[in-house]
Amino acid sequence: PVKVGWENELQLGDHVELTEFFRKTYGPTGVFNAQPFEGSRSWAGARPELRAIAYDSNGVAAHMGCLRRFIKVDGVDLLVAELGLYGVRPDLEGLGIAHSIRFMIPTLQELGVPFAFGTVRHALQKHIERFGRHSQLTVLSGIRVRSTLPDARLDKPPTRIEDALVIVLTLARSMSDWPTGNFIDRNGPEL
Repeated sequence: PVKVGWENELQLGDHVELTEFFRKTYGPTGVFNAQPFEGSRSWAGARPELRAIAYDSNGVAAHMGCLRRFIKVDGVDLLVAELGLYGVRPDLEGLGIAHSIRFMIPTLQELGVPFAFGTVRHALQKHIERFGRHSQLTVLSGIRVRSTLPDARLDKPPTRIEDALVIVLTLARSMSDWPTGNFIDRNGPEL
């Protein structure tokens, strides 16, 4: 079963279960990636507004978070639903992002945003592009994305710029309405 729910509907036990899921899912990609998920903290940067959580007999199987925000594409303000906190339990890899996005589309459409937006590692390019052939998803490369760090620190600058793959899911407008540009300002921490 898949549960789509608002952040304030989660109970402490849900956060604890998700924290364990993220540590096990993100840990193999680097100890630093699992670090934000301490105690009962079930988010890494920005806290999601909505979550889609898939369960099976072994607990949490997959997760995707969503947060409405304004981004700037080369200075043009744009309302989006940012997708992030993608995770699929390692024993189920290959069933994750595409199925999570498909499941989230009706909920995203109800939010009244023109686009969903997210970033993924370059290693996921073939997987995302395969999914994009059969959906309203577009993969953009060569775009730099600036984000604030989740915590202000004295030893680091307050923002970072990454060259990630940008995914755009058209919801209420067409891709021709997406502003052209090669710099996105997230105006907050990554989801």
